[in-house]
Amino acid sequence: MAARMGMPSLSLRHGFRCVTEAAVTVEEFLVAVGEKDCIQLNQYKLKNEIGKGSYGVVKLVYNDNDDNHYAMKVVSKKKLMKQYGFPRRPPPRGPKAAVQGEQPKVLGPLERVYQEIAILKKLDHLNIVKLVEVLDDPAEDNLHMVFDLMPKGPVMEVPTDSPFTEDQTRLYFRDIVLGMEYLHYQKIVHRDIKPSNLLLGDDSHVKIADFGVSNQFEGNDALLSSTAGTPAFMAPETLSDIRQSFSGKALDVWAMGVTLYCFVFGKCPFIDEYILVLHNKIRTKCVEFPESPEISEELKTLIQRMLDKNPDTRITIPEIKLDPWVTQDGCDPLPLEEEHCTVVEVTEEEVQNSVKFVPSLSAVILVKAMLRKRSFGNPFECPRSREERSMSAPGNLLMKGSSGEGSREGELEDLDEDEPSSPVSTAQLSSTQASEPPPPL
Repeated sequence: MAARMGMPSLSLRHGFRCVTEAAVTVEEFLVAVGEKDCIQLNQYKLKNEIGKGSYGVVKLVYNDNDDNHYAMKVVSKKKLMKQYGFPRRPPPRGPKAAVQGEQPKVLGPLERVYQEIAILKKLDHLNIVKLVEVLDDPAEDNLHMVFDLMPKGPVMEVPTDSPFTEDQTRLYFRDIVLGMEYLHYQKIVHRDIKPSNLLLGDDSHVKIADFGVSNQFEGNDALLSSTAGTPAFMAPETLSDIRQSFSGKALDVWAMGVTLYCFVFGKCPFIDEYILVLHNKIRTKCVEFPESPEISEELKTLIQRMLDKNPDTRITIPEIKLDPWVTQDGCDPLPLEEEHCTVVEVTEEEVQNSVKFVPSLSAVILVKAMLRKRSFGNPFECPRSREERSMSAPGNLLMKGSSGEGSREGELEDLDEDEPSSPVSTAQLSSTQASEPPPPL
């Protein structure tokens, strides 16, 4: 390629083999910068941003190998490790877990993340968005998670003046119930169920997405002590000063109840522009049903049971599956758990191969800046003039002020989001948050 373009080649660190005006290639085409400044990771060409939250940026990517588009979520390894509460012992899985007296190996932080990824990659269900593969830059904080693309997007944007009919709501809600039963069967609590995390597939089935704050658990349920998720969808027990731990499954049922309410009314049952007032409403206020649109008494009863303030008496997913509104008085039963759930087991080899490694993107961006100048001299000469070059200046892309922290602004946006202060808008209350700050660098 270099000969064809009439450009000299240049050896660089991080595995780069050659530099041309048209592209920077890496061994096995791991990372490349195209002629239109398109960064490529393995076979994936990164395109425009299609989503962003406190746990990551989502990019539209194109796969050269199969001529398909995917969604690539860029997440922070530090936040994942913080989320999993390291150090802790991983839950036993597979035949070895049944061996009496055998102690599972205690994994390190990154090993634990890779085990979680290996399990997520093997999740295979009609109502779960498929994780295709994960790319890791060992020198950076980011993981690049590639998911099946759902072009139709979220099943509903809240608030909306066009809620679903009861019949349409029932179809979508049944999908959610089966997807959540499958996740709980795999000992995973989602912790952030809401309409924007429920994507509509080409088959018109709802698929659960975004496991940014999910947790794996041991035993029958997850006992959680930290709050995470979206304020308007948080369960009252997570906002209490009395309870020090709470059921992960019950949290998911509460969020499903808020989502069910959104489906038929187009808004959340508890709304306020001030977070503290919102928390108080969630803890103390009874759910109220608008006069319009009118819904059946059976649906009202189900919503009330899902939004029970007491997690100990709140309806469970097995009970929801038998609810008369869900099954239309038993005429349309949902499949049994064993008919659609199979336990996911991962081997050590699958954990080791759960991610593919790519060279540092910082070096790619640095080379891209050099290409823009048509020069391979020292890019850090004359810092003052380079600061004026904005997006072309490697210093602006690789450093944040004088702190020395890495930044790839304009390439992969900063993944941190500040928690909203009071007052906040209703739109902000539908953004995923975690109560704990990210771990120190």
